[in-house]
Parts: sequence; structure tokens; C-alpha cells
Amino acid sequence: MEILHLCGQYMLSGLAFVGRHMLPLNFILSIIIIFFQRKEPKSAWAWLLLLNMLPGVGFLLYLLAGTDMHKRKMFRIKGIEDQVNEAVRRQESSVRSRELEHENPDLEPFADLIYYNLESSGAVLTGDNQVRVFTDGNDKFDALIEDMRSAKQFIFLEYYIVKCDVLFYRIRDVLEEKVEQGVEVFLLYDAMGCRSVPKKYWKELERSGIRTAVFFPALLGRMQLRVNYRNHRKIAIIDGKIGYVGGYNIGKEYIGLDPKFGHWRDTHLRICGTAATALAIRYIQDWNYAARENLFAKEKYVVYPEERCGNTKIQIISSGPDSQEQNIRDNYLQLIHRARKRIYIQTPYFIPDEAVQTALLIAARSGVEVNVMIPCKPDHPFVYWATYSYVGELILAGANCYTYNNGFLHAKGLAIDGEACCFGTANMDIRSFALNFEVNAMIYDEAVTQEMERIFREDLKLCKQITKDMYRGRSLWIRFKEQMCRLLSPVL
Repeated sequence: MEILHLCGQYMLSGLAFVGRHMLPLNFILSIIIIFFQRKEPKSAWAWLLLLNMLPGVGFLLYLLAGTDMHKRKMFRIKGIEDQVNEAVRRQESSVRSRELEHENPDLEPFADLIYYNLESSGAVLTGDNQVRVFTDGNDKFDALIEDMRSAKQFIFLEYYIVKCDVLFYRIRDVLEEKVEQGVEVFLLYDAMGCRSVPKKYWKELERSGIRTAVFFPALLGRMQLRVNYRNHRKIAIIDGKIGYVGGYNIGKEYIGLDPKFGHWRDTHLRICGTAATALAIRYIQDWNYAARENLFAKEKYVVYPEERCGNTKIQIISSGPDSQEQNIRDNYLQLIHRARKRIYIQTPYFIPDEAVQTALLIAARSGVEVNVMIPCKPDHPFVYWATYSYVGELILAGANCYTYNNGFLHAKGLAIDGEACCFGTANMDIRSFALNFEVNAMIYDEAVTQEMERIFREDLKLCKQITKDMYRGRSLWIRFKEQMCRLLSPVL
């Protein structure tokens, strides 16, 4: 009892010490945020607001989520830099000389965007691709499992969330079967997204021959000291020839088996062609960082298709806090500025930065048909009310905004004028733009884009439009929640 008493005294004295010094600590941290970390002004103000409104909680949240990565380069392409750089320089020269436009007149409106992606992130344009769009999780995972069964050399899987449930058990059984056949299997997961999975489960997979690696592992058991900078990518590669990218993680809710969400409406792409090779390069960079193993040292993991799968032109673009540019945000922004007729956006979280929101407002006020679709139910309440605030601004400017009422909308992408679209893992929010590691397919193809627009219009049958009168008539309580959450939007 005496030991417990002493422990209690030490804890109380520790709390008292923290309480006495919280204001000086907050002041020091405020100085660091303002003068020593080059945060966006809105982000800096949001953190200062948190620190002063909730001194203890704000300080703890900043330690968990506010630290800066200083844009340090994390991912390398050792082993194939010469090949990639040569392709990038060759295409840059082709764009500058207008040779690309002469050979592909349909690309002329997007020549500057293609050049930007080449220059900013080395995203090579590939034109031999075939794209299949999935909007139902059962269809997506059935196709993925079928492709994995046909694998001959290797399978790469990278997911933000992997849950030990009925869906992963199906996938695991196939993976173990392929390992027995001599196929190499690699599974990369994010520590925050998979925090509920016991470590022993990953060890069991390793014992069965499935190689695993974790992105930003927890330092203290399951305690995550790094809430930001998560690997939000969802990639699957089969033999370097077929690639998957989009919004589906691995869990039963993604195939509609969680009663909390009901039907899960998402968008995922199956890509056959050289864009799958670009996805494989992205995957290998992530694996090399997490596992400290250079897969580029083995040529068999970077496979270039021998035959054309189709004619769809794609650039695989990535973004993350280690990059100087917000590449996916900038592609969204360019497409919005490019639109002359219509814009279709689907996203579960709509918290754009000032540049994107302003571009959408200008488009709506200039006669462009701006259409935004968000979920009707929140999975993160604070994010939802911030989303409602930004959507409301667009509605008052003349945009069409809809809530999807048939379960949960998790699709992530943008399409314009039936000409080009950008879909993948990135939400239309500041977290995806600047704080998470994301990957999207920038697609320059009328057939694929028009299919995306057709899907959007089909979804409208299951939506409710938020009219100007509805938005203006919202209660004072909703207005309060909107404003408070909007103030915190840069850190949500």
C-alpha cells in the first residue's frame, strides 16, 4: 500500500509540474510553429488555436500529429534511375518540341499537365493500357483473387488497412497456395491502419512464406506516436503486368458486410499495360523504405509488357509529405482550371485547400457545371461537418452538391468534360494533399472518363441534392459545428 501511495504522489506531483509549466511550454511550442516550421498559415493558425483553447490536449495532439517531416526524401529508385530518367527526359523533349501533340492530337489540351507530372515527379506517360473500373468490392476482390491465382512470379500487395476477417482469410488462402507453387508474395501495410491486428498474425504469415513489411511501425506496443504521414496507398501488382489502384482496403466493410456502413460504394481500377509497371515501381520504392531491402536489384520485379493491352494513356502520380510539390492536388487543380463544360467529383471527405476551393468557386460562377458527391453519413464527424461547410460555399456559388444515400461513399476522383479523369487513393482534402502518402492514375482517355461520368450519373439516382434553401435553412447548432470544424480543417 505504501508503494501505491508513493506512486500516486509521484503521479500527482508530475501532473502538477506539467500543469505549472503548460503555459510556458505552449508559448515555446507556439514560437517553434511560427518561426521554425514552414507550415501553411491556415495550418499554423489551427495549431495555435488548439494549443490555446485546449492547452494540455493541444500540446499532446501536436506531439502526436503536428511534427514536420521537413520534406525529406524517403524513397529512392536505386537500380533503375537511368532507365526512368531517360524516359522522363525523352518525353519532356517530346512535349517541348510538340512532337507528342502531333502524334497524339487528343493530348494537346493536356500537354502542360503531362509535362508538369514528368518534371515534378518523373511520372512517365504510358499509352498501351487497358482499364477496368470497379464500383463494388465483391467484384473487385473476385477479380483480384482470380488474377492472383494466375500469378507465375510474384504478387505485391500494399494496403492502408488490412483486417483479420472473412475477406482477408480468402486472400490469405490464395497467397499461401501461390507460395507453395513458388510464387513470391510481398505484403506491405500501414501500422496505423492495421493497429488492431496482433503482431503474432503477421508472424504467422511470415512463417507461411508471405513476406511482410510495416510502414512507420509503432514505437511502444500499439501506441502510435506518428498519427500523420500514413501510407494511404492501396496497390496490388501481379507479375508486373496487372495493377490495381483505388479506394478499397481489405476488410469486410469494403464488401458490404458491416451493418454500420451497409453498402460500400468505392472506385478501384484494374490496369493492364505499362502503367502497371509504373505502379510496381511505386510499390518497390515503398517496400524498399519499409523493409530496408532493394528489390530493384532484381530485374524480374520491373517487367515491361511485350504486347499492347489497349490504347489508354496514363500517368501514375504519387504524392506525400516527403515531396516538395503536392502532385495529386496540383493535378486536381489543373483539371478544374481546364474544365469548360462539367466537373464531377466524388470524395468521402471534402476539405480542399484555398487554391482548390477558389478554383471550384470560379468554375461554378463561370458557368461550368460543378458536381460534388459526398456521403450522407459520417465515419469521422469532425471531418464531415468541415466538409459540409466547404460544400455549402459551393452550393451558394451555383454548384450541384449531393449526398449519397445508399450506404457509404468512399470513391475518390475527379473527371472533366468527358476527356480526362484522375482516380486513386487521394481524397479531396488537405490530409491527402499534404500529410498522407497517396497514389492516383491520371487518365487521358475519353472512353474511361465518360464511363466515370456515367457511373456518377447512375449514383445520382441514389442521392439527395443539397439545395440552396436546405443549406440556408440549417440550424444554429449545425452552423456552429461547421464553423468550429472548419477552423480545425487544416489539422483534421
